[in-house]
Amino acid sequence: MKEPTVFEAHSSYVLGLLFTGDSQTLISAGMDNLVKLWSVPEWTLARTFEGHANSVNSMSLSPDGKTLATGSTDATVKLWAFPEGQVRRTLQDRKKVVAAVQTSPDGQWVAAGSYGGRAMVWTLSGEEVVGIKASKKNLSSVAFSPDGKTLATSGLGDDILLWSLPSGQQIGVLSGHQVAVGSLTFIHEGRHLVSLGYEQTIRLWDTGTWREARTLELNLPGLRGLALSADETIAALSMESRVQLWSVEDWTLQAELPVGTKSVGGMAFSPDGQWLAVGAADKKIRVWER
Repeated sequence: MKEPTVFEAHSSYVLGLLFTGDSQTLISAGMDNLVKLWSVPEWTLARTFEGHANSVNSMSLSPDGKTLATGSTDATVKLWAFPEGQVRRTLQDRKKVVAAVQTSPDGQWVAAGSYGGRAMVWTLSGEEVVGIKASKKNLSSVAFSPDGKTLATSGLGDDILLWSLPSGQQIGVLSGHQVAVGSLTFIHEGRHLVSLGYEQTIRLWDTGTWREARTLELNLPGLRGLALSADETIAALSMESRVQLWSVEDWTLQAELPVGTKSVGGMAFSPDGQWLAVGAADKKIRVWER
């Protein structure tokens, strides 16, 4: 891969990255309470969203691209008109850090995972759907199945929990990880769920049986983040000071990308497959052209 384009994006740690569906805009979230929009491929600042009172930890764009959901340490979820930047609604369930948000594939719901083990689902018009006491420990990831009928939650603790929607009834427990599960992603049109564990393993779960289909023991100290390309052929894994690219088909290492700071934040592939963006603690975003 070519040398990356590097630019200072926030006044503090870059926590989250997300491309729009047309790959023309990169959205970044920071510990400086801001959300920023960057034009592609110039990487110039197009707009800044201001409204949160603390770090913006997670973002999700609705399928129609008209609503951006953000979760913050200020204990709120904000729904923004996109790309204009007006706050349509501010949602709050408990006075706890919101670590993860995701909009449902049909664009009807938004789910939030918070510290204290609480998951909450609202409609995009702000009505409560269901509150779920998922754990006594902090949640860090929520993921809708493609049909929107199942919500997976994870965070501190060994287990991934599965919930039926809209009832919020628990329908499964996936055990195998240790200490914490930091990432959940449905792939293969929902046939599998991919999870990343603190113990440096990636597990692939068959959603038909909810049995473990594959385990990859990577032995990569400091492994923390996982992002998949839109075509699901490449996985980006973040760890201290670098990002590795792996082939999903045979799980072989394809490339290693150095990052000039120890702590690596959010990662995102563009839907068209051309770009990989990586945020870090040095306030900068690095963008590699694939």
